[in-house]
Amino acid sequence: MEEKLNSVNATLNRQLYDIQMAEKKKDELVLYLAHDIRTPLTSVIGYLKLLEEMPDISKEQQDKFIHVTLDKALRLEVLVNEFFDITRFNRQDIELATTEIDLYYMLMQLSDEVYPLLAPEHKKVEIRADENCKVYGDADKLARIFNNILKNAIAYSNPDSTIVISAWEEPPGTVILFSNQGQTISPEEQQRIFDKFYRRDEARQTNSGGAGLGLAIAKELVDLHGGTIRVMSENGRTTFKVCLPRRKMPTA
Repeated sequence: MEEKLNSVNATLNRQLYDIQMAEKKKDELVLYLAHDIRTPLTSVIGYLKLLEEMPDISKEQQDKFIHVTLDKALRLEVLVNEFFDITRFNRQDIELATTEIDLYYMLMQLSDEVYPLLAPEHKKVEIRADENCKVYGDADKLARIFNNILKNAIAYSNPDSTIVISAWEEPPGTVILFSNQGQTISPEEQQRIFDKFYRRDEARQTNSGGAGLGLAIAKELVDLHGGTIRVMSENGRTTFKVCLPRRKMPTA
């Protein structure tokens, strides 16, 4: 009888633990989605402000701003809908819709979308990649990865500087570098930079509303693709290196 009671108790403890972990994963996903919702919302607000403050812009540029704003608003709608389905999601249940992607075109799109973040401090994005450069993965997830890294580079780069995005294909996959000139990240900070809720500069991130999730999300999604992400920083130059395989590696 004692053995049976111990067995029942152990089973109940395991079930309780599983419930707690499921709730924790659900809470994490809510935070992830909240962070991702802020990304297109920032673009929508930024471009609408430009349209309001620049009444004399050309019709071509105005049409471009409106197109990007609409695209981000539609993306925002998708993410809001995910909130309503939150109970059906678990971090471990995320599946990748993998396909071959035109990496150069994706990076060009991302650089256009962040223009409102670049303009106030006269920053630029320079893409150094072959126009035929490809990457294999989930287009939506890869866009989140690159957007989060790029926004981080913009936030911590010097005014009037250029953020360089380099990409090339090499066995066994594709390498993408995001490099910016700014404050050097110490070795201690580099060890924690992909941790959830870690913020390098508390005051600066608080003012910008950052929750310290952008790079953590990027790493999670890179891991899902079977890739790697690392940071290198010295002499005021910080580079994030993403390596993605040609095919998603099998998970354990």
